[in-house]
Parts: sequence; C-alpha cells; structure tokens
Amino acid sequence: MARKALPPNPNQGVNYEGKRLKEIWLAGGCFWGVQAYFARIYGVAEVTAGYANGTTADPSYEEVCTGRTGHVEAVQLRYDPERVTLTSLLRHFFQIIDPTTLNRQGNDRGTQYRSGIYYRDEADLPAIHSTLAEVQSNYQQLLVTEVLPLANFSAAEEYHQDYLEKNPAGYCHVDFTSLAKNQPEAAQPTEYRKPDPTTLKKTLTPLQYRVTQLDDTEPPFANPYWNQDEPGIYVDVATGEPLFSSKNKFASGCGWPSFTRPIHPESITYQTDRRFGMERVETRSRIGDSHLGHVFDDGPVDQGGRRFCINSAALRFIPLEQMAAAGYGAYIPLVKNE
Repeated sequence: MARKALPPNPNQGVNYEGKRLKEIWLAGGCFWGVQAYFARIYGVAEVTAGYANGTTADPSYEEVCTGRTGHVEAVQLRYDPERVTLTSLLRHFFQIIDPTTLNRQGNDRGTQYRSGIYYRDEADLPAIHSTLAEVQSNYQQLLVTEVLPLANFSAAEEYHQDYLEKNPAGYCHVDFTSLAKNQPEAAQPTEYRKPDPTTLKKTLTPLQYRVTQLDDTEPPFANPYWNQDEPGIYVDVATGEPLFSSKNKFASGCGWPSFTRPIHPESITYQTDRRFGMERVETRSRIGDSHLGHVFDDGPVDQGGRRFCINSAALRFIPLEQMAAAGYGAYIPLVKNE
C-alpha cells in the first residue's frame, strides 16, 4: 500500500525530557509502516526499527531476510505512561495487523514477518494478556501473535529508520486511517497540575481568577469566545487540561461559548448549583477543579441535546495551527474537518 502523505505527528513539540519512559517491542510485519504509525500516537516518545529475538548479534537486513537468523522485524517503543497506556498501544497494534496469520503481514511473508509482543518488565504481562483476550473475542481463529520476553534487539540500518518520513510514497501495509478513529486518552493529573493559589493569582487575570476559583460569571456577549468559530482546542485556563473541541462548538445565542459535549466525558465533573434561587448543573474541570459554567438540556437534539455553557474566562484557546507545537497534536484529528 503506497501513501502520498502521512498523518501529522502529535508528538512534535512535546517535551519528554525527564519523563520515566517505559519500553515495549512490537512486531507487525514490515517495520517501515509500524514505525511510522506508532510515531503518530501521542505519548510515544521514540520509535526505533530493528531486529528482535534472533540467534546472532547485530544482523544485517540481508541476513535477517534469509530467515536463518531467527530475527523478527520489530519496533522498540519508548513511551510516557502518563500520556498513553500499554493497553492503548496494544489496541492500536491489533488494529494494524492480522493476528491470525502466521509469518505473514500484508504482502510480506517469512518468519521475520511474524507478529509478536516482546517485553522486559513482567509487570506488563497483565495488560498484554487482558488485551489478547479482548482481541481473541473478536476472532473465531486462534491468535498466532507470540508473546515472549525480549531476548535481544538491535537497531536496523539507518536507511530503514523513519523510512516513510523520507519516502512518503514508499511501500506500507499499515492502514493509517485508524489513527483518526482513536481519541487520545483523557489527561492524567500528573500531566496537568493545578498551580497553588498564589501562582494562580499571579498568572490569571482578575476575571479569570474570579470565574475559575470563586465561581463567578463573566458578562454575556462581552467575552472573547462566545462567537468564535476558528478551529482549535479549548483547554482549562488554569491547568491546560483539554476540555472542548471547536468541532463541537455551536452558536446558541446565549452570549457565552456553547458546546455539545466535552472531548472526554470524564474531564468534566458536575455539581448541583442552587444559587440565585434556581437549580442548575454546574460544570467543573476534573484536574483543576475550575468552575467552567453550567450544562443545560436545550442543545441540538441531533447532537445529544446538551448545551455546555462555558465562561470564556475559564478557557484558553489553542488555534489548530499551533496545537502540535503547544503539545496538543494528539487532538488535531478531533478538530480538523476531514
């Protein structure tokens, strides 16, 4: 399968320095496509193409292709578990391979193209086995993807590294469309931290502080985002936690930004608000506990019927063209109209 263009890489601009990265090794046929695919999963810091679990040290590509060294073409993933889980990575893996074919993926045949999951940390086994059971339930045939401790791994030749970045129209058996179907995981508290009150008072404007920390409400129509229709993402002004996509924003006429739903249901918490002689449902951000606004049942019926009425002062807008550099590249598929 030849491709004319690769999807954007959401890890561009993400700083993984100082993170405690974990490792897993995956074999899914020709490593060109597998490497390019996993490089585009948010939270994957590094992907190296190479040869795993063979009987000789530092083999060449030509030696591996003979099938006599026992190696498998594989990729080494170094990932940030605070941004992406092993279970999520394995689910991605099984979306791009056929786990029921032995020694074959796409047009490639041979023992070097067998599918496999290789680990060094036995703590990874529960996630591996539970994902395998989940995948097996979707097939009548038995899975033939091997699961083994990593015996050895050596990086492939330089011309194999990032091959599809250098040759975008090169051969690839991997279908990249599944990347757009998978939403990034909900943010974790370790990824977006709430600053202390003193810092918040210094970094937020007086209005932003009153709204997010003291549950105030800004004036309708006199706020920056109520009628904005630019593509991008809206994050918690206090923590940066992703909250809403422009794709789910609509013109409600109420004078505040209105959305049909948050990016992740779990990124919003709800409380009963009985102030001002009425009962409403207040919305707050999960990690920062910022007051955002309220949710009502008068939204577009064909989109769920809810209207998240949010204060502009509780939000920071990241334009689409700046999302990757700002560390929100994983959310680009949720914003782009494709």
